[in-house]
Amino acid sequence: MGLQEKLKELEEELGRTQKNKATEYHIGILKSKIAQIRRELISPKKHGASAGGFDIKKSGDATVAMMGLPSVGKSTLLNKLTKAESKTAAYAFTTLKCIPGVMEYNDTKIQILDLPGIIEGAKDGRGRGREVIAVARNADLLLLMVEAASPRQVRIIENELYGFGIRINARAPDVSVSKQARGGVTINATVPLTKISNREILAVLNEYRIFNANVVLRQDMTLDEFIDALEGNRAYIPAIYLLTKADLVKNVGKLPFSYIPVSAETGAGLEDLRREIYLKLNLMHVYTKKRGEQADMHEPLVVRRGTTVAMVCEKLHRDLKKEFRFALVWGKSVKHQPQRVGLGHVLTDGDIIQIIKRQG
Repeated sequence: MGLQEKLKELEEELGRTQKNKATEYHIGILKSKIAQIRRELISPKKHGASAGGFDIKKSGDATVAMMGLPSVGKSTLLNKLTKAESKTAAYAFTTLKCIPGVMEYNDTKIQILDLPGIIEGAKDGRGRGREVIAVARNADLLLLMVEAASPRQVRIIENELYGFGIRINARAPDVSVSKQARGGVTINATVPLTKISNREILAVLNEYRIFNANVVLRQDMTLDEFIDALEGNRAYIPAIYLLTKADLVKNVGKLPFSYIPVSAETGAGLEDLRREIYLKLNLMHVYTKKRGEQADMHEPLVVRRGTTVAMVCEKLHRDLKKEFRFALVWGKSVKHQPQRVGLGHVLTDGDIIQIIKRQG
């Protein structure tokens, strides 16, 4: 029996199993087995063949991937947001490879990727779905695009991304599993647990062959989130929902997600989208200064909020952290102007930084 057949069999059994106290342990085992098979299915195949148009190198200050069903308007939107020339037509599967473009906004250069449309079963390889979603896993932000006339398309996209280990607009669960040499499993929680039981946790650990461990849960998480933590290969990526071709629909109605209505043809909503992309990426600007010179305010260093001095060193030069002595910082992140700081200092938007290297 192949992996796909095993997966289908397990998912069908899970669907038939009613959740109650008596079945908790069994459900934990089923979900663990499903997760492990999916890991094998989504693992990159080792061969020397070309990626066939999907081996796009990340560039710019951040990368955004456009995801949607065929003919949802990705190529037209890419052409409007960037200076790329992605082929467009009124039929499905116009784009057969990854087309990159660069959007310039607020002194940043953001790479936008137009990916081929995904279909149901993409996570299992249909329509080159694995290659498409693999590119999305490495993006800093996803644009989930559905037609305003068919907003339920979003369920297909979310399901395919979830099956490939992508968690949209979510954070990694706060749990630690420390393996021990002996003593069995101890489970502690810093918050009341309402979504998962100790029996489910033990079933999962047993399936992952963890028989001695200290488990600490610091949030009320689900069984699926606990398995995600054990797998350790999930991609937690922010996403923006777009309703495309919004000019063709008068009343969309109430939807269970926040979205930006856009029309690539008329240009409606595009400026709102550019601004939201920038904000969602959590970007900020810091400026570098050399000793005895003014800060270079014309070419800011674009980094993420929460960036430390150490991260700036790594971005400037691979050896700079080794030669680091201290840094002088001017700006809102310090009390004194300038202030001497170390590698762990967290910078804020608009800060000026001067790196002082060790002598000799």
